[in-house]
Amino acid sequence: MVDMEYLKKSPLQKFWYNFLSFFKNIPAVLVAFFKAIPARLLKFWNKILGVFVTIGSAAKNGDWKTRSSFLIMGFGQFARKQWLRGLLYLLFEVLFILYMVFFGWKYLAKMGTLGEVAMIKIEILEPPFFEYKFVDNSMLILLYSVITLFIMVSFLYVWYKNVSGNLTTQELAEANQVLPTAKDDVKSYADEQYHKTLLSIPLLGLTVFTILPMIFMIFVAFTNYDKAHMPPAQLFQWTGFDNFAKLFGGGISSDGKIFAYTFREVLLWTIIWAFFATFTNYILGMIVAIIINKKGIRFKKFWRTILIITIAVPQFVSLMMMSQFFSDQGLFNKLLEGWGLIKKPIPFLTDGLLAKVTVIVVNIWIGIPFTMLIVTGILMNIPADLYESARIDGAGPVKAYMKITLPYMLHVTTPYLITQFIGNLNNFNVIFLLTGGEPPTNDMQYAGKTDLLITWLYKLTVNQSEYGIASVIGILTFVIVAVISLILYNSSKSVKEEEDFM
Repeated sequence: MVDMEYLKKSPLQKFWYNFLSFFKNIPAVLVAFFKAIPARLLKFWNKILGVFVTIGSAAKNGDWKTRSSFLIMGFGQFARKQWLRGLLYLLFEVLFILYMVFFGWKYLAKMGTLGEVAMIKIEILEPPFFEYKFVDNSMLILLYSVITLFIMVSFLYVWYKNVSGNLTTQELAEANQVLPTAKDDVKSYADEQYHKTLLSIPLLGLTVFTILPMIFMIFVAFTNYDKAHMPPAQLFQWTGFDNFAKLFGGGISSDGKIFAYTFREVLLWTIIWAFFATFTNYILGMIVAIIINKKGIRFKKFWRTILIITIAVPQFVSLMMMSQFFSDQGLFNKLLEGWGLIKKPIPFLTDGLLAKVTVIVVNIWIGIPFTMLIVTGILMNIPADLYESARIDGAGPVKAYMKITLPYMLHVTTPYLITQFIGNLNNFNVIFLLTGGEPPTNDMQYAGKTDLLITWLYKLTVNQSEYGIASVIGILTFVIVAVISLILYNSSKSVKEEEDFM
């Protein structure tokens, strides 16, 4: 019955039905996502158990060469004449021990307190007869402790690979098989394991510039690192979940409720902004591309060139210009006043609601050319035979668009849409350069009416030095973005019907 009712709908009604159904199904997808978490955790736990089983097997069934590698990494490889492997494992162990003894341990030992003495006063013979010497620095203690913990985890992983590798080579030797030599190892990483060689540098960059800062930020969220506890002159300490409680309205400080209210308001506006900024650009950009590509339209290269020129202008220049253009004393208001259309300036950037509408409209002007270029390339790849067949069957332009163009576009561009949506959640440039998060308001903590989570985060760190609460917001932003990305991507037809799409 439902299928028959669906078939009776017009193409436009079917589109809106599918569009709304997608968002209605998000709660079910969200439930399914969290339901799958225990299974994933169980799978991860089984892998951890497998590691201990391998270590236990090496300790129980390993020969003296394998067992010696538990203490001296690379010894078993040296004993089996695998010189390159043995040298690399031994070198890694020596460097790890030297790092821990001369550098890492002294910071890790202070991680529990994050320092006890910030600076001491030293008397000198010349005026002013004393000077201050910095002793502990909480930020450096935490930073180097995080790096040390990561190095320790890396050492444990390499140690495990050393032990399991010795067990594997022992089993090969017992089976009278030829053991791989240094030449074989080099050849392997240049041939069948070449993907590991290529990914090693990007993985190192990801670790240094993404994973380690993220871990550091997570630790900072559990401290009172702010302008009142600023290293090196002051120390900051662990405060547990106080920052989380403050953000969710349960904090012991007087501004806890204000922070909670600000977070809810900014989060709601961030999601609204991301939705409109994404789909207005996508739909209007597609319409522009279809109009330009339509047969009979003259000067197609000219129209494309005009749109591309808008991309060539640096975005910060365009946004700063638009900020002045729409200000209360800007050119647009002056023109309207000069023409007698208004008696006083329209508060495009100083009224909360109008400012939000203005940034969405300006973002459309900025984003349409990008979407037009992407969509134009895809439109050119849609087989013309499909449109010819649709025309023969009596389908008009609207039906051909709903049945051919839109399904094809949505399938191909769904990853792009998700990327754009996530990018708009963290779209710093448009908001900061156009409005600066303003207009200001007294009922929110360090945030204006148009601030997104990312611009509020910027103000909390750069302007207010509220690093602890800012780290909590950063963690929550990451969780929100990650969950939305996974839900939208896994529920899209690009994933579900990847094998069936023609």
